[in-house]
Amino acid sequence: MLNCKTVIGGDIVALLSNKQINSALISLDDWIFSDNKILKDISFDTYLSGIEFVNSLAKIAEEKNHHPDLKVGWCRVEVVFTSHDQGGVTDQCIEMAKMVEFILKS
Repeated sequence: MLNCKTVIGGDIVALLSNKQINSALISLDDWIFSDNKILKDISFDTYLSGIEFVNSLAKIAEEKNHHPDLKVGWCRVEVVFTSHDQGGVTDQCIEMAKMVEFILKS
């Protein structure tokens, strides 16, 4: 199923190969590729800091129309990106992971 192409919103979106995903994750801190998803578990000093992060990410996800699965816990948030339509990781997932890193550094 790797490198399948589908049209989403007028754009052709291709699944990335395992090699492409692993190569992209080299430049992203602590991201893991597993089960056709990329994920990161993030720790925060306070619960509210985690919630503020989620709210910031939600705004960007809405703008980009690519939404993560989020698991919020006490002082931690797990972020998971996959293309539910495609059944795997696309360039959009990698770009959103980069946005997570941008938010964390802001």
